[in-house]
Amino acid sequence: MNIERALRIIAGAFVLVSVLLSVYHTPYWLFFTGFVGLNLFQSGFTNWCPMVWILEKAGLPHAGAR
Repeated sequence: MNIERALRIIAGAFVLVSVLLSVYHTPYWLFFTGFVGLNLFQSGFTNWCPMVWILEKAGLPHAGAR
């Protein structure tokens, strides 16, 4: 598994879990969903994402690395 694939899996899981929590617990979980979306949006412009930094520290390779 590489960083790019793990990042998509983690972001999707965060969104799905926070939406489910907002339906079954409290709507305030939608703020977390918005935070994830905002972070994805800014990383598209800045090419910097905190989760990528965490995954690099965990030892996952980038997609093009061999």
